[in-house]
Amino acid sequence: MITVSFGVMAVAAILISYLLGSIPMGLILTKLMGKGDLRKVGSGNIGATNVMRVGGLRMAATTWVLDMAKAIAAVLIGKAIGGDVFGAWCGFAAIVGHCYPVWLRFRGGKGISSLFGVLLATSPLAFAICGIEWLIVALTSGFSSLGAVVAFCVMPILGFFINVQIGWAFLAIALLCLWRHRENIKRLLNGTESKVEWKWKK
Repeated sequence: MITVSFGVMAVAAILISYLLGSIPMGLILTKLMGKGDLRKVGSGNIGATNVMRVGGLRMAATTWVLDMAKAIAAVLIGKAIGGDVFGAWCGFAAIVGHCYPVWLRFRGGKGISSLFGVLLATSPLAFAICGIEWLIVALTSGFSSLGAVVAFCVMPILGFFINVQIGWAFLAIALLCLWRHRENIKRLLNGTESKVEWKWKK
């Protein structure tokens, strides 16, 4: 009976984590702020980078924090039910929701901000390492996507240092985010990727 109860709670936690992750924070925020439908401007993506293009750095930062928060909530739910490893997998479910939200016909963001939420809730040290790396690469190169791709490569290595099972969850997250950034990677290799304009507000 205990095993069955845990199984039911685990399935519920994964589903809740997915639904949390699928809340389109950037889309909601830009509509509330009168910036229109985020899917019809800029890159068409609902993530923080496209929010910055239409609403400036302040609005993008708010979106980033909100996207992190929903992933943090998912990890904490998982930790409460099954410990750190299950928490990391609930974080993965939240990122799946962010990338493929049921509310938007499974057309969502690319996962980078929610990834940092999982990192912060799982390992503040890993969060700091990846965050510093992303900032350095993004600010010096002008390519947010390049900083993200490097973070995706670093994240699993850090995960395996923390715990082998957490490493597998981090690897799944990294592979999903790399897949979501496949077009960015192609443009980076071709030299056609757009640089980010760091403007506080618009």
